[in-house]
Amino acid sequence: MRSVCVYCASSRSAHPDYRAAAYRLGETLAERGYGIVYGGGAVGSMGALADGALRRGGTVVGVLPRFMAELEWGHKGLSELELVEDMRTRKHRMLMRSAAAVALPGGSGTLEEVLEAISLKRLGLYLHPIVIVNTRGYFDPLIALLARAVDERFMDARHLEMWRVVEGPEEVPQAIESAPSWSAEARRFAGV
Repeated sequence: MRSVCVYCASSRSAHPDYRAAAYRLGETLAERGYGIVYGGGAVGSMGALADGALRRGGTVVGVLPRFMAELEWGHKGLSELELVEDMRTRKHRMLMRSAAAVALPGGSGTLEEVLEAISLKRLGLYLHPIVIVNTRGYFDPLIALLARAVDERFMDARHLEMWRVVEGPEEVPQAIESAPSWSAEARRFAGV
């Protein structure tokens, strides 16, 4: 089964559109035969993503640090829950178990995760598609900042091909399937 790593938030207070988009992404990925690997949480966009996929018979793997399991933050109905020692291991396991990475809106943890995936792809260490779901225009500032990094010559213009931006969850499968290929040859222009 093809698995997609999904980065998303656990906030219960964010606008309901974010949870609705996460739920629909879970449904959409399950309907298209994709498994999901995510942070294992039960609330916010995390819980909505898992619930949407599970409702459609999808496979959902959570990767949860032990301290979060001890706080009972984990989703109880997952296909699999992998407990790991720390946040760094969690991020690594999520990416290594996936054939694509998708970012939904979230806070500092989500931003760190998607930027790490982009950095690893730039270095030719993660070669799979990266998709940013721009619900409510949330990622507009990040997209502009990445474009500015190219304009200011911190990144090469070819780096803009490392990710795809979509407006809604229904567009994610097509964005994954149509992403340009990427190889370790990208190391040739990793430094500008």
